[in-house]
Amino acid sequence: MQAVAERAPPEPLGRVSTDWKGAIDCDVHPHVPDIAALTRHMDDYWRETVGVRGITGFESIAYPPRAPLTVRPDWRGDKAAGRERADTDPKRTAAALMDRHGFAHSILNCLYAVQLIRDEHMAAAFCRAVNDWVRAEWLDRDPRYRASIILPLQNPELSVDEIERCAPDKRFIQVMGLAAGEQPLGKSHFWPVWQAAERHNLAVGIHSGSSYYHATTGSGWPSYYLEDYAAQSLAFHTQLGSFIAEGVFVKFPKLKLVLIESGVTWIAPYLWRLSKFWRGVRLEVPWIDRSPVEFVRDHVRLTIQPFDAPNSGETVGRLMDQLQSDQMLLFASDFPHWQFDGDAMLPGGIDASLRKKILIDNPLATYPRLVSPH
Repeated sequence: MQAVAERAPPEPLGRVSTDWKGAIDCDVHPHVPDIAALTRHMDDYWRETVGVRGITGFESIAYPPRAPLTVRPDWRGDKAAGRERADTDPKRTAAALMDRHGFAHSILNCLYAVQLIRDEHMAAAFCRAVNDWVRAEWLDRDPRYRASIILPLQNPELSVDEIERCAPDKRFIQVMGLAAGEQPLGKSHFWPVWQAAERHNLAVGIHSGSSYYHATTGSGWPSYYLEDYAAQSLAFHTQLGSFIAEGVFVKFPKLKLVLIESGVTWIAPYLWRLSKFWRGVRLEVPWIDRSPVEFVRDHVRLTIQPFDAPNSGETVGRLMDQLQSDQMLLFASDFPHWQFDGDAMLPGGIDASLRKKILIDNPLATYPRLVSPH
């Protein structure tokens, strides 16, 4: 992999590659520029509360705003030149992705750190503001954008309220939480949230990140961001196991679970382990009436960035063979994170049929609201 400083500059915006035309980018991150962008979408009580308490905003520890991984060099702003970060401007984001590559849609997953807020009612107020900001500043600016509903999972009842408030807008096609929180998300405590998502044909997205209630490793707090980021994949193990073992997919048979920025190579060996032990203790979970692998094939999808394996179509082919499915991978640029070099958003060597499935067919099958925004 090239060093960050050596990456080639992007090609001119006027050149559109037919290789990507019609693709659906399943993970794009708009960046909230400042607290004022959100207070404009709050009622008087919360606007006054933010001012009186001197709240200047919440930044995710999982994505330090100036870390190289968080924003790729060619998408960073230059204050001296009067240019903001590309991910704060819907036009610049559209130019970098949809205009340049011919993508049909980009799905916005805002990572504003509402999960760090301990007051569940304040968390709900910030979620409402973030969702309304995304609607007004992004969805209304370009018809190709779609978005996830950010949920205050600190309180399932308030999360359901937010789903009901936003769901009539068909441009919201998914609900989203983070991989690491206070407890596994498959527990029945959260079932009203997944029930509401299923009722409205919304996928459930779980994105890499943490509320930092607990250490991000099973052995305590790491020292460095490198350790934290790599350990995020273990949280996805927990969440996937929870959704299966607690019977979420049995209770909600139409639900689709999308694991976003989890990596992809971990899932096959994890499922081998989970399925082997299920056979030995299946009396404990009699509602799991078939192998965990089968539930995952039917209900679980993964975004392809970061692709944590050698850059080859052979590797992807082996993964598909292990899972016995070519429907599980979804295309994602992970804009503006640094997860690939230049425009290499897919591993090399993927055949045309699998490429079309990853870019177009699988996202369309995962998000039933994607093609009918009205």
